[in-house]
Amino acid sequence: MDAETALDDAYFDYCPWDFVGRASAGQRAAQDAHQRRLAESGARLGPRCYVSPAAGVFTDALRLGTDSYIAGHAYVTGEVTAGDDCTVNPYATVRGRITLGDGVRIGAHSSLLGFNHGFAPDRPVHRQPLTGKGITVGDDVWIGSHVVVLDGVTIGDHCVVGAGAVVTKDLAPWTVAAGNPARPLRDRRAQGGPRRDRAVSGDLPRGLSDDLSGDRPGVPSGDLGDAVARFADRAREQAADVVARCWNPDTGRYADRPGAPATVRAHCDAVEIADLLLGSPPEQLAADEHAARLRALQDPGSGLVPEFAPDGGPGVLPAPAADGWIDDGTAEYHVLAVGYALDLLGSRLTQPVHVVHRMTASQLLARLESLPWRTRTWSAGAWVDCWATGAHRNLELGVEDGEPGALEALFGWLTTRVDPWTGMWGTAGSPAAGRLQLVNGYYRLTRGSYAQFGLDVPYAERVVDTVLAHGRDQRWFAAGRENACNVLDVAHPLWLAGRRSGHRAAEVRAWAEEQLTRALGRWRDGAGFGFGPAGEGGGGPGREPGLQGTEMWLAIVWLLADLVGVADRLAYRPRGVHRPEPARSPGFATPG
Repeated sequence: MDAETALDDAYFDYCPWDFVGRASAGQRAAQDAHQRRLAESGARLGPRCYVSPAAGVFTDALRLGTDSYIAGHAYVTGEVTAGDDCTVNPYATVRGRITLGDGVRIGAHSSLLGFNHGFAPDRPVHRQPLTGKGITVGDDVWIGSHVVVLDGVTIGDHCVVGAGAVVTKDLAPWTVAAGNPARPLRDRRAQGGPRRDRAVSGDLPRGLSDDLSGDRPGVPSGDLGDAVARFADRAREQAADVVARCWNPDTGRYADRPGAPATVRAHCDAVEIADLLLGSPPEQLAADEHAARLRALQDPGSGLVPEFAPDGGPGVLPAPAADGWIDDGTAEYHVLAVGYALDLLGSRLTQPVHVVHRMTASQLLARLESLPWRTRTWSAGAWVDCWATGAHRNLELGVEDGEPGALEALFGWLTTRVDPWTGMWGTAGSPAAGRLQLVNGYYRLTRGSYAQFGLDVPYAERVVDTVLAHGRDQRWFAAGRENACNVLDVAHPLWLAGRRSGHRAAEVRAWAEEQLTRALGRWRDGAGFGFGPAGEGGGGPGREPGLQGTEMWLAIVWLLADLVGVADRLAYRPRGVHRPEPARSPGFATPG
């Protein structure tokens, strides 16, 4: 091989799109032989494809459409399917279950990582289980250099992703996005002059920074981001006083607000608020004393946590039902509240949630069938939330289900009972009753199941349709009529479903922006947030500021801010009951 031919071979490693027009007969013969070797391993390559021999291609399945290329030093593994006119540029990494549409460009040194593994503290990282949701990229997509796309992400048709971006959630079609984490900058179809915010221009593919149009419709101006940052600073400065006003030094307990009785939830809310805004436990007790008090509340027989008795002593639970379950809504919620407060304190429950551990798969299915899905969907969803969270806590303690397969039975039942028209469980509601029970029940159910275990919700686009329709109901969402429960139960499903689909993204952003603007004005200096109006569909402690309202609205503000792209200005991220990340990887087979 002469020097000129050697140079040409190296050239095609870096410019594979020139192979068809510039390769010699010998180089074409060598490429044909290389593709035959790949075909022997199951690869299927369309006409006029080129795969550099210098690329590391070790796939379980590889499909390349017409005129597609893999450049030199790319690393390609797993199950990769690409349409026509796709290019994987030099040093790019494409691993896992990856699906590319037509006309996709993956820049040099970028990584599409269609797999993940856990990092729980119970075993070394190299022994953690692998998970893989896969990555889907639509047609006509440009992914700039040094981009990282994480597992589970869908990038819609016609998107452009700026150099160096880290894409952690789905991008709607026509989105121009950049940053870490990637955030939408505008709609690619928008017309206009350069964007005013030039701080992000260095994150864009070369040539785009001088051709950016104005903000995409629905993305708030810098004024809302500034307001979010000012709010966070204000709340942080006052957080210690907000918690302290609810501490009774005579009883040594927390109440939701001054003058109210002490409750278990108030102690947990105090821990969550202090962790979120101050990064430390409430100053009234040392961290180990907070944890010891919360651990001591767990009932040894059931593993549930009852409410304090009226005299402040240990609470008493009702008698168990025939299947061993103890029906006590407050104690059921404490499985969430106490467990996550202990997480924040670096501790955990000392014993299993026995009522979950002892329930067999058949008992679980019978209980699920008996829940009031048609009349009180919120109560049914809350029960699922408690049971699934108890299963999570038991797994954390190394305790398996009482009968193998109970957790799988839960997800199997949910998968076969979800309504494909609404994406939800329960009755779809009526003009008179609205969708309040349906949507609020959906939040509780998915919080403890799909969200907590890191699973995609089914029928994400139908969920968005249902939730947006509910979010326009002025009975619950007119200015001054909102409460924390109702806004949370819309914001979280929109956020959760939005991770899978960019369906109606502009409407989602518009709703979130309106609610975020209202929420920021509810903070009361030195006291925090009130839960919101009491009355029909309201419940909760009402308008007076307290720990429950403050804990919930702080999480709601984060969700709303993330939906409109300004969550980074808060400089906090929920880590407790309302955390956005899953609490664990599933670690079990889910139904297809």
